[in-house]
Amino acid sequence: MNRNHVSRMRLRLRHARLALLLLATCVAGCATRAPAPEVPEIELPTVVIPTVTRGEFTLEADKLDTWNAVGQILVNTPGVEYEGRSQMLDLYTVRYRGEEFLILTKALLLSDTIRKTTTRVTATTQDGKPIDSNAAADLLAQLQQKLPAEIVSVRAKQAAEAKAKRTAAAKAKAKSKGKAKAKKKKR
Repeated sequence: MNRNHVSRMRLRLRHARLALLLLATCVAGCATRAPAPEVPEIELPTVVIPTVTRGEFTLEADKLDTWNAVGQILVNTPGVEYEGRSQMLDLYTVRYRGEEFLILTKALLLSDTIRKTTTRVTATTQDGKPIDSNAAADLLAQLQQKLPAEIVSVRAKQAAEAKAKRTAAAKAKAKSKGKAKAKKKKR
């Protein structure tokens, strides 16, 4: 046997092995398998992310008056833990029924539908997202009920404080004028 003949036989053997491998792969791909066991379909509860806070409301009142009145109501409402506030951000941080959230007062822009100074009172999560909880809705309902009277009370306190300041300033001015007149008489 010469070399040429041996190398041809090896090549034929390789081709035969390759053809056998290809045939086995094709047959394996055509094989039927036992059906997979059916997995029962489980219905998952739908989680709805709120887009509006349940219980939020608007009030025809100045934002600052509303913010001050909300603060008075919060510190005097049983079960509310007053944790902080920021007048510049129009918010109070509170804990009510074990849940921590923010109470916000935001002025609404005047428009065709809003003709008087109006403030929105709402609650949000610490991240500023709308909240849908019974605790927040209940506290907002209490605020909505108590705010009109508290705003009147806050305005009355502010007017009394302003009047007391004016009276004190007028008395100080009169007293200084009286001293000046007394000095002139002594001369």
